[in-house]
Amino acid sequence: MTPHSITCQRIIDRRKELWEQDGSIERDREYRDAVAQYILDHEHIRQEILEYPERLIEMCFVIVDKDKNVVPFFLNEVQLDFVARLNRAIKDYKQGKRLQLKFLILKGRQQGFTSFITAYQLACTITRKNFEGFTAADEDGNSSAIFENKAKHLYNLLPTAVKPTEKYNNRKQLLFEKLHSSWEVKTASRNMGRSRTINFFHGSEAAFWRDGITGTQAGIGEALTKDSIQIYESTAHGYNEYKELWDSGSWDNCFYEWWRTPEYAVSFESEERAEWFKAEVATGKPRKDEKQASIAWIWKRCYWLIHTIKLTWPQVYWYYLKWAGYLDKDLIKQEYPCSALEAFLASGRCVFDQEAIVMRVEVLKRLYEANPPRRGRFRFKWNDPKTHDRILDESIEWVDDPNGCITIYEERKERYPYVIGGDTKGEGRDKFAATAINNITGKRVATLHLQATNSKPFTWQVYCLGRHLNDALIGIEMNFNTAPIEELSRLKYPKQYMREQYDKISKQVQLRYGWKTDGNTRPLIIDKEIDLIENNIELFTDLTFFSECLTFVYDEDGRPDADSGKHDDVLISDMIANEIRSQQSFELLEEVVERKRRGFPFQDKDSDEEVYADWS
Repeated sequence: MTPHSITCQRIIDRRKELWEQDGSIERDREYRDAVAQYILDHEHIRQEILEYPERLIEMCFVIVDKDKNVVPFFLNEVQLDFVARLNRAIKDYKQGKRLQLKFLILKGRQQGFTSFITAYQLACTITRKNFEGFTAADEDGNSSAIFENKAKHLYNLLPTAVKPTEKYNNRKQLLFEKLHSSWEVKTASRNMGRSRTINFFHGSEAAFWRDGITGTQAGIGEALTKDSIQIYESTAHGYNEYKELWDSGSWDNCFYEWWRTPEYAVSFESEERAEWFKAEVATGKPRKDEKQASIAWIWKRCYWLIHTIKLTWPQVYWYYLKWAGYLDKDLIKQEYPCSALEAFLASGRCVFDQEAIVMRVEVLKRLYEANPPRRGRFRFKWNDPKTHDRILDESIEWVDDPNGCITIYEERKERYPYVIGGDTKGEGRDKFAATAINNITGKRVATLHLQATNSKPFTWQVYCLGRHLNDALIGIEMNFNTAPIEELSRLKYPKQYMREQYDKISKQVQLRYGWKTDGNTRPLIIDKEIDLIENNIELFTDLTFFSECLTFVYDEDGRPDADSGKHDDVLISDMIANEIRSQQSFELLEEVVERKRRGFPFQDKDSDEEVYADWS
């Protein structure tokens, strides 16, 4: 075997083999000393470490585990996953495929990210010239702990051969004179990082920073190099600035479920305990004498973890014991979240059933990973392209487009009646939105979500979607913008929702196109949506819809509304679509046409009133 055939990974694999044989930290120390000398003697190993610093961690680092034992620092599943993402991003950056290296890590407690990122920065500091790393912690006690218990401990136990010449390693800083490299940790503040040139920035528990992320970034921002790696990691802390960063789309979001940490599992104390626990979980419901909501919640959650997420019984029992140990039972959602949505929940304020939404979202995410819904738009031709007089219906065709404004969740069914509710763009960053419902099944079959400066592109897509869906009944909200309703009328769309409006001059009730949201109708459509989500959540299919549901909260006056800076476009369009269903048939269209031909009205399922379908 030639020296160049020995790679870093081969050295790591051998270290793991030796550790599995006897678990002797003394034998591991001897191996690490030999590895350190080998690194000094072989240029190709040093070059590999320069490119992949994490390999030095697994070759030479040790760490104190949760049982307070010194053990080799082998990366766990979530650490390996993140470093793989980091390496792909660095490669893409060097090839010009991306412009920045910015990552947000959302996690459960004690999954090892602070330890790994600290070790990664240390590996860079002792191997690279002119490297400057920086960590910001949420409070003084944690910055001291990161330096003493993580960085300094990692460094002190390194083989002497790989330790560079120090200038000092105090004041929460490691500085290596000959390499002109350093790493430092401080408590997050507005003035940290000024007059520095930082290659790697790590924000620890960033959601809990006293001065917030915005204030802290002002100081650190100018110090970062163009190619700097920025990593913020944290458990969630409600809907704060960390959630805003997560939603911004300008960072790489990395969420890690608690169950991806292998040690988060525990054996049952006895056979009797196992039988009791499995029996409680079996139905996902509490016993009749257990009326507390939190008890009902935990059995439903455990049932979901077993049957939907497919966890093992030791994992689910571990989760149950964690829940049982909290006085505030809702803390389990923040400390050991099952989804990113759950981690950020605004506890107690949400209008809708948060738990039902979180579990439905996880089901849909898994479904769409295997079978993604169709995304695209409609293409069409004008009778007169100069005047846009009318759309040629026979020219309407669907075009697959990953950036299209329409998502199709269920293909059109012949002879089925559909309804489409639309919400026009309001103020600020709102978008135009529309939701289509199969009026027989109640299932949401399509969503239109479009950012546009005027309403015409939205209206034309709604027109085509309505035509495609067997001339669906379309009801567009008229509160902020009546242009879509007027455009549909100009295009002679055959079936728009009609509301009753009292005319003060004629003193008669008149019919007008479009849905109007007011003090009477708004509570009505919200209450209906609450009931649907609670009892028929399987009818909903859109992830943006659910995201908006979770930020639809009661304000200080108890009024349901989108949280500050959040949106409700898709949510409102769904509410409108659901409410206008009474003006559309609940039967196959062929049967309704036959009834009308024979002179028989069809029965509206939501009322005792007999109405005729308005077929153009």
